[in-house]
Amino acid sequence: MARDFYKQIRTIIYSKDSDDKKRELFDDYHENDIANVVEKLSKTERKKLYKILGVDKTAEIFTYLDNVDEYIDELNFEEAAAILERMDADDAVDVLDELEDEDKTEILNRMDSESQEDVKLINSYDEEEIGSKMTTNFITVPLDSTVKSAMKEMIHQAAENDNINTIFVLNDDDTLYGLVGLKDLITARTQDNFEDLIMTNYPSVLDKALVSDVINDIRDYDMDSIPVLTEDKKLVGVITYSDVVESVDDELSDDYAKLAGLTEEEEDDESLYGSVKKRIPWLIILMFLGLLVSSVVGGFEHVIKALPVIVFFQSMVLDMAGNVGTQSLAVTIRAISDDNHDTKKTLRLIIREIQIGFVNGLVLGIFTCLFATLYLGVTRKTIELDVAFSWFECFKAGGILGVSLLIAMTLSSLTGSGLPVLLTKMRIDPAVASGPFITTINDLIAVSVYYGLAYLLFMVF
Repeated sequence: MARDFYKQIRTIIYSKDSDDKKRELFDDYHENDIANVVEKLSKTERKKLYKILGVDKTAEIFTYLDNVDEYIDELNFEEAAAILERMDADDAVDVLDELEDEDKTEILNRMDSESQEDVKLINSYDEEEIGSKMTTNFITVPLDSTVKSAMKEMIHQAAENDNINTIFVLNDDDTLYGLVGLKDLITARTQDNFEDLIMTNYPSVLDKALVSDVINDIRDYDMDSIPVLTEDKKLVGVITYSDVVESVDDELSDDYAKLAGLTEEEEDDESLYGSVKKRIPWLIILMFLGLLVSSVVGGFEHVIKALPVIVFFQSMVLDMAGNVGTQSLAVTIRAISDDNHDTKKTLRLIIREIQIGFVNGLVLGIFTCLFATLYLGVTRKTIELDVAFSWFECFKAGGILGVSLLIAMTLSSLTGSGLPVLLTKMRIDPAVASGPFITTINDLIAVSVYYGLAYLLFMVF
């Protein structure tokens, strides 16, 4: 059973103990648990809590808050600047980006020069570059260090940087030579050669690399910190494991938004204008594709006039084609997101999806052929047709439906699996082959197949 942190924290806030005693009690709570309670407190209670916790602890809690800009707005500029100074630079940048330009400038001007430089550095990168995701919270020591001096320098820098599990070793020109694990440094003897502790073969990323290109590589390494280097190998930041998790989540959210037919992820508290702006571009594209589908159906108007009952089964063919295409799309995007998925595996995947679509289409085609034949045979006397329907004509109509399902579902599997692969080869995000988009494309295929077969079987033969 979950503990009621809200009641417990409010009890501590209103207790008659000294702030020091209260601070000790709060040390027993994880920052995320306190952050969850902060959102439920009144503004007055939050101010009391910040005073008790102190700036450092409050800064840690703010990194766990959603919509943190709302809580920053409750503080004066000096208080806000003090908190942001103690946050990791990448987290501080995220907060500042949510503020009004005037407030952002006021707070930034009150931050110390080192924090301002860190914010400026991260802001110098495009949002899609890995440099925008890095933190400047890391510890460095010079290559000519001894075990004792490296330990002393690590302890000194740990007062400002809590990312201490990996210590980065720099050459005289500030280029990265290698890294040392905290455990190795602690367990080393004073007389040991410091350079023997250094690992020189390590994963790293360039600051200008695109997040989407390197995130899977970073994820494969179970490391607390991965160095971010410039082209001349100078260390400018690190990517922590939490940064990787956040970046992967952002990528998945972005792909989910595209699969849903949105230009980008939509927030719960999105304004009406913001939601419309994100949805309308795809809707316009889909509207024109829908008009194209309608035009194809209109081109078979003479078939519909001669055989009105054909329209009755149209939605079944379109729906099944769309469903199959969306399934293939989801499977393919997940597969090609794996960097180990080479061309041979991709081709095998497409062939497999086509085979699955064919078998499913064959099974459903036979079933619907029999069902449609029986349905038309039983109800043919109550349906007004321009031709007298015999059981043979009923079977022909059922055959059209069955064969259309077989062909449409097979082609939809090809489209659903082949289109994202093609987009990837063209260096376009395959998630743009969204569910609504692939469904509309498959509608176009389905109506062409369905009415084309009806024309051939009833109008020509």
